[in-house]
Amino acid sequence: MNMRQIIRTFTAICLCLPALALAEVKVGFVNTVKLMEEAPQAKAAISKMEAEFAPREKELVALQREIKQAEDKLSRDSAVMSDSERGKVERDLVSQKRDFKRSQDEFREDLNIRRNEELSKLQRRLYDAIVDLATAEKYDLIVSEGVVYASTSIDITDAVLARLKKTGE
Repeated sequence: MNMRQIIRTFTAICLCLPALALAEVKVGFVNTVKLMEEAPQAKAAISKMEAEFAPREKELVALQREIKQAEDKLSRDSAVMSDSERGKVERDLVSQKRDFKRSQDEFREDLNIRRNEELSKLQRRLYDAIVDLATAEKYDLIVSEGVVYASTSIDITDAVLARLKKTGE
């Protein structure tokens, strides 16, 4: 949370103080980091992405191993190779490295895109669970990031987690 958001949040709370004096206000705090770490939906998203990207990662590791073996063979056998043969092997090695780099970059880009998609879905689910709980439990204000202190009496993170676990996938 940046300074501007902290100031806005503080200002909103200060504006609500006169109303707080007149009526009991139910306030809750949610630890979104804990939700992101412990929500079953987060764990499911991680497992899904690992399963989706594991085969490509294994291919990249195997390709990297092949390149390393080719480099070792070149350094070991270069003294007995003809200049033309050594040149051909070196060009092939450069081509393999280029292909590996391209595949690695594509892998990282695809992984980042999927990670962002899954993160967006998860954030929406967490938001919906928080709003559902706030509505059902009649909270007037739920705060999250930027909180310097929150007593356990207003921390509703475990209740949101329970709601997320109930809804499952």
